[in-house]
Amino acid sequence: MKKEQVSHIIKNGEAVLGIELGSTRIKAVLIGKENLPIASGDYNWENRFENGIWTYHLEDVWKGLQTAYKNLAAQVKADYGVPLTKLAAVGFSAMMHGYLVFDKDEKQLTEFRTWRNTITEPAAEKLSALFNFNIPQRWSIAHLYQAMLNQEAHVPQIATLTTLAGYVHWQLTGQKVLGVGEASGVFPIDSTTNFYNADMINKFDALVADRHYGWKLTDILPKVLPAGQHAGTLTPQGAKLLDPTGILQAGALLCPPEGDAGTGMVATNSVAPRTGNVSAGTSIFAMIVLEKPLDKMYPEIDMVTTPTGKPVAMVHCNNCTSDLDAWVHLFAELAVELGNDVAKSKLYDTLYHKALEGDADCGGLLSYNYYSGEPITNLTQGRPLFVRTPNSKFTLANFMRMQLYAALSTLKLGLDILFEQENVKLDKLLGHGGLFKTKDVGQRLMAAATNTSVSVMKTAGEGGAWGIALLAAFTLHKAQYQSLEHYLNTAVFASQTEECVAPDKKDVAGFAAYINRYQT
Repeated sequence: MKKEQVSHIIKNGEAVLGIELGSTRIKAVLIGKENLPIASGDYNWENRFENGIWTYHLEDVWKGLQTAYKNLAAQVKADYGVPLTKLAAVGFSAMMHGYLVFDKDEKQLTEFRTWRNTITEPAAEKLSALFNFNIPQRWSIAHLYQAMLNQEAHVPQIATLTTLAGYVHWQLTGQKVLGVGEASGVFPIDSTTNFYNADMINKFDALVADRHYGWKLTDILPKVLPAGQHAGTLTPQGAKLLDPTGILQAGALLCPPEGDAGTGMVATNSVAPRTGNVSAGTSIFAMIVLEKPLDKMYPEIDMVTTPTGKPVAMVHCNNCTSDLDAWVHLFAELAVELGNDVAKSKLYDTLYHKALEGDADCGGLLSYNYYSGEPITNLTQGRPLFVRTPNSKFTLANFMRMQLYAALSTLKLGLDILFEQENVKLDKLLGHGGLFKTKDVGQRLMAAATNTSVSVMKTAGEGGAWGIALLAAFTLHKAQYQSLEHYLNTAVFASQTEECVAPDKKDVAGFAAYINRYQT
């Protein structure tokens, strides 16, 4: 699309904005009528570990959102010569799960407890048994029930329980809602109704009835909406929150807020049965859209949904690139000491490509990349660990290959359950997120871990911010399409090209040898 055409779209308020609050970066993406990014802005941030809790402060949320939007608006003005004053539609997404609670006066009652915490094991175990449904420790309902078990003083005062995406959406629209995919990480969803499972709601209310809190669960949970439903409009107060300069006008349509799992599915066109995607960054998770329910419950497998409510098997691992990043930063520090301040992107590309020169089994090296607890392997606290024997081949290539294998290993343990025990079939597996930014490397090693061909699209680097922008655009134009799948196939991905890497037999055997050491 020509620059003049894009300027016209922006000036007329026809562009669509998507913002995702990831674990380490808040990213804003603006898309035009062709559904491709035309501008972006971001803000880097980090979680805090305070009083034994992984958290973010809400003032950091607003600083990050405003900065990401400001940077996007500045790019719009620089590239297209027009100010960003009006939007057609907006969508907000964020890291899923966690615990944000407020009283009737909208006062925050306790710190934001993120997905990264592994402090709810008693609650998760009891609820899983009660529901006969796996409730992971990071789910909002596990945090709520753990607070009850801990007899925390704030629980009787709760008027609203939501997620980070739901909180931002609420503040900008006044609407307490969640997209169904995001809601499926709060409480189990019934895919036939696209609402919280009624039988499980009743069981929970009965379980805690003797505590006499003065509220029932559905009183405090947000309303659930599938993709395509209108979820409010940007209020004047919300517009000022997002853009303190006051230039941005109110009135834009908002789609239901979604989690990063749902936006990842959208950004990779993985919302139909027999499709799957892997998002690899600070955490790593795979989403496999199922043809039928699993035969039994597995503690390693979460059952969530697509943004339209289809059942999805999710393998979520708390740890992926954090330990790897720490080692890369160490190498960067050495480079600076040697008088060579290497660009971050070049350093990552160099080290990632070096990994492909390593032995297929990493030469006997072994790493456990647990920066934080990891429920799949029953580790309650982070303890990064690098191990080698005197006979290991300790080279840079093997070391970097080992780091990348470690980032994928816990995910492989969960996926093996789906592929080997449940005989789940995939037509395609798509990768997105930071691990796949370096050409070929992440794909090749993911293919080795899963023994499945892995594709990456040119838009994979746009990630969830682009995905939530697409959901906002779908809401705006839903009447023109039969379904979300129809919209994605015809309006978004019809002209997209995929780069596919098939598993290499030597790599597959090498990863199998590595994972055997990893488990023993």
